[in-house]
Amino acid sequence: MANTYHQIFLQTVFAVKYRRAIINKEWQGKLFSVIGNLINESNCTTIIVNGVEDHVHCFFSLKPAISVSELMKNVKAKSSKYINDNKLTSQRFEWQEGFGVFSYSHTSIHAVYHYILNQQAHHKRQNFTEEYLELLETFRIEYDRKYIFQPLV
Repeated sequence: MANTYHQIFLQTVFAVKYRRAIINKEWQGKLFSVIGNLINESNCTTIIVNGVEDHVHCFFSLKPAISVSELMKNVKAKSSKYINDNKLTSQRFEWQEGFGVFSYSHTSIHAVYHYILNQQAHHKRQNFTEEYLELLETFRIEYDRKYIFQPLV
């Protein structure tokens, strides 16, 4: 759209269904690349995708014409299809329903990038549930804890 100017930086966070720690280090780099490409194919710009065995962080610039819900629906569907088609897990792979989304200013890009880059070290100090609840509280997002995650099985 001509004369539309924007600067929308978002971090999305989503987990493996039941928070299972099944994103294997052997193929997680390829998965993160697939996710980044799916974001780029939606006319958004991936800054970084990273995570650990049970969840993923995506940091990207969003175009105003793109619905973040539709983008994440597409990313999660196609990335789980990639995992299942390539038989990367011994059982059917699924993402947890929903996601978190957090917005940032241009001045925060460097800090958010490094935070996501250093997920392995970060999760030696804090588990995913603690991290996610901290994000919700930092951004003053109201939530009901019973709807945050499906129980571990």
